[in-house]
Amino acid sequence: MGKLWLVVIFTLSFFKLQAEELKLDPIIFPNAEVVNENTFRIPFKLIDHLMVVEAELLNKKGNFIIDTGSESLILNKVHFPNLYVHDKSAVKSSGVLNDTDAYKKFLKEFKLQNLSLKNANAHVMDLSHIEKKKNMNLTGIIGYSILKDYEVFIDLYLNQITLTKIDAKGNKLDKKVYLEKIVDSIGFQLKKHTIVLTTFVGNDKMNFALDTGAEINQLNTRKSKKVIKFFKPAKRIVLSGAADEKAEVLAGKLYRVKLNEQIYFGPMNTIITNLAKMSEAFGTSVDGVLGYEFFMQKRTIINYKKEMLYFIDYPLKH
Repeated sequence: MGKLWLVVIFTLSFFKLQAEELKLDPIIFPNAEVVNENTFRIPFKLIDHLMVVEAELLNKKGNFIIDTGSESLILNKVHFPNLYVHDKSAVKSSGVLNDTDAYKKFLKEFKLQNLSLKNANAHVMDLSHIEKKKNMNLTGIIGYSILKDYEVFIDLYLNQITLTKIDAKGNKLDKKVYLEKIVDSIGFQLKKHTIVLTTFVGNDKMNFALDTGAEINQLNTRKSKKVIKFFKPAKRIVLSGAADEKAEVLAGKLYRVKLNEQIYFGPMNTIITNLAKMSEAFGTSVDGVLGYEFFMQKRTIINYKKEMLYFIDYPLKH
């Protein structure tokens, strides 16, 4: 365990923000399969463990990260130098390690293919360091404010995300959306924009945030002693957050993780780190974060309005 590994673990860390009003042209997903006016499927590619969709905005084609841990739509100001700041109003938040400079824009209209959102917010910040470390063009990040009005099927088997419009009660406007059978479901608590799941490590009950932008699971330092018998350390790595700050952490595998007696997981890659600022950014205290490792084991449907997760089995291997 003496070797130090440098990795870039992306989990949003925020910020002091400033707001302005702006009207954007529609965002276009050139590879989207439009099922009907309420449902469409977008293929994503994995860049390391980030789910990335291709989109075009203001005549710029690039990549958007799908990130349920982000509160809103985020635009990379490196690619939008003409989005000037005016009529600023301060917004305070904080994140994983340190603050990141950003400002906030009000969007009169934001379109996902032929589905339109009114009065959405976008944060604008410098994400160039993530571009460099991931060797990618990063146009922006799609978060909760965009996803909350849809039932969201995140499928790492087909590498696609399905968005289907829901009403105020969380009912799908289209009844027959999925060809696959839902086999399990479980409720969660929505704390501000954060999905919080009651999670058991062994018999110890904890609150874990579910975050598609987390490339590796995270366990809060203050909780690690409680479940350390289920954690097998492997190496030390350097954690790099969205604000380009770094911290050395212990990485390994966490065993005996389950949501209930029917919904359980195999060993998952996990790091032990201080989640104090993460909890502040999430707007609630969390004992850990479930990310890519969770979705690798569970094809997951998120319904924010009903505060429910639904699961579809991976096909059996022959």
